[in-house]
Amino acid sequence: MTFRNKLIATAFIALTSLNIQAAPITFFGEDLGLGEGTALNVFPNATTAESNFLSYLNGVGTEDFESFSQGTSAPLALDFGVAGTATLGGGGSVQSAPVGSTNGFGRYGTSGTNYWQASSTSFTIGFSAPVAAFGFYGIDIGDFNGQVVVNVTYSDTTTESFNIGNSINTSGGGVLFWGLINQAKTFTNLSFSNTSGNDSFAFDDMTIGSVEQIRDTNPIPAPASILLFALGLSCLVSRRRKQS
Repeated sequence: MTFRNKLIATAFIALTSLNIQAAPITFFGEDLGLGEGTALNVFPNATTAESNFLSYLNGVGTEDFESFSQGTSAPLALDFGVAGTATLGGGGSVQSAPVGSTNGFGRYGTSGTNYWQASSTSFTIGFSAPVAAFGFYGIDIGDFNGQVVVNVTYSDTTTESFNIGNSINTSGGGVLFWGLINQAKTFTNLSFSNTSGNDSFAFDDMTIGSVEQIRDTNPIPAPASILLFALGLSCLVSRRRKQS
């Protein structure tokens, strides 16, 4: 193989490996609460985080829990429309609070009246098909010193844990959004826990997306671009050789 061909091959491998090694992208926005009896009418930081998350996705589905009766416990069959389905298991139940109000303990839905109220024990979500994106709203998290931890099981059976980093010891009724996109590795299961064993949280508007629904977060350069890049390096090296 000539030096020039070696250079082109090396450039191709280097450029394409950028996409293979793409790291997970996380999204986070938090609006602190005003007390357990007050529902936030707007939550701009959380909404902005959700908008940024959704900007990477096409045609995703959201579960808002409005189709479930109050008091329904796990297992729950979650429906994300064309994005797929999932089964929610573990501790908790569907609860309800009038729009603009809390349940008296800082929890309420971010859309509609219903939300998933997780008990102090963990809960899980198992997807019917591997997904590459997941996001959710969390309500009344952190007022009892707890931070939510999301444990991800990937399709290759490896796992990864994300502490979403919410504020602690705050007033109740706060709202946050957290999202994860991993274009390189799909995942099949999520489990949620908190660092404080004596707190309950509310979750609403869970969104999932498949690999096909992701707008490329780290696109592979087109073959022509790779070739031009490699040829440019080749010309540069040749010029330096002539000048030496």
